[in-house]
Amino acid sequence: MVKKLRPGVVTGPEYIALVDACKRDGYALPAVNVVDSTTASAVLEAAREARSDVIVQISHGGGHFFGGGGLETSVENKVRGAKSFALYMRAIAKSYGVCVALNTDHADRSLVPWLKALVDESRSHHRATGKPLFSSHMLDLSAEELSYNIAESRLMLQRLSPLDISLEMELGCTGGEEDGVGVDMDVSMDNAHLYTQPIDVLQAYQQLTPFGHFSIAASFGNVHGVYKPGNVVLRPDILKHAQELVIKNSGKSRAPSKNPVNFVFHGGSGSTKKDIVKAVSYGVFKMNIDTDTQFANARRVGAYVFANSVAFRHQLCPQTGKPQKKIYDPRKWLRAGQQGIVDRLQQAFKDLGSYGKSIASE
Repeated sequence: MVKKLRPGVVTGPEYIALVDACKRDGYALPAVNVVDSTTASAVLEAAREARSDVIVQISHGGGHFFGGGGLETSVENKVRGAKSFALYMRAIAKSYGVCVALNTDHADRSLVPWLKALVDESRSHHRATGKPLFSSHMLDLSAEELSYNIAESRLMLQRLSPLDISLEMELGCTGGEEDGVGVDMDVSMDNAHLYTQPIDVLQAYQQLTPFGHFSIAASFGNVHGVYKPGNVVLRPDILKHAQELVIKNSGKSRAPSKNPVNFVFHGGSGSTKKDIVKAVSYGVFKMNIDTDTQFANARRVGAYVFANSVAFRHQLCPQTGKPQKKIYDPRKWLRAGQQGIVDRLQQAFKDLGSYGKSIASE
């Protein structure tokens, strides 16, 4: 029987229960990057409409923008912005009636100071409330040597576990760039960097499991952003082989489930439903979607501005002399963008199989 959780932000045991529910019932949740309260509340609205739980995440750049794009680009301001995002979500998420996990997106080696500062903020929040600010943090050291990646990920997990925060790590390189992290590369199937080796997953699983809850963003040809059909070859079977290898080497005493590894699908925008369904069947519980929702937002805003172009050039209509404030009111065009996000995410919830499956209950 599925354990029901209270609506709102989930962390610690509740977050683990949410992940377990996804894997047990064969669906995954979209993880949507946001940059302000407008985009964040649009994601919550979409989840409420779909009756699905959801993961909302913010990058270092998104954190900076959340605090104010006019602020100096510094670690301190990125931390303040990301903390403000978490506090905002904690204040508003319950109103939408679904479970919401909060994650920070890619933090490579250069962003470790930002990540550690956020962990310190969660430590203070945990002392005061018994809860951390975030459900999980991502440490992306995929560009480093495997041994360094695993060792540093283990150390970070040891920091996070006492605070009831999960770790997300990356093995192999997801192509493309996400908010300044990563590099453009050849995205053909001949590029071995785009395909994580199952033996690497086993090594990470064995070394991190004793220290807490974690997930692995394994590369199986996925690329950030959208791409021309045929240029990228996804191979979800890599995840299947990794799960089988982990089970084979776990021993009878541990009796792992069919999919013991918690996998994350990065670069989900533009993926076919067939590949999504396969990845979910091999243990993916979370799929990042950013590029598609950004475009859905921008397209609706652009359409609104285009349809009302006179109002965006003249406060008074040149033909009638009437004020046009009700047309260029930010709540009008920002709302158009929100509706674009809401509509696009309905497709994501359905593709991932989470539509109508929220485990939240009052």
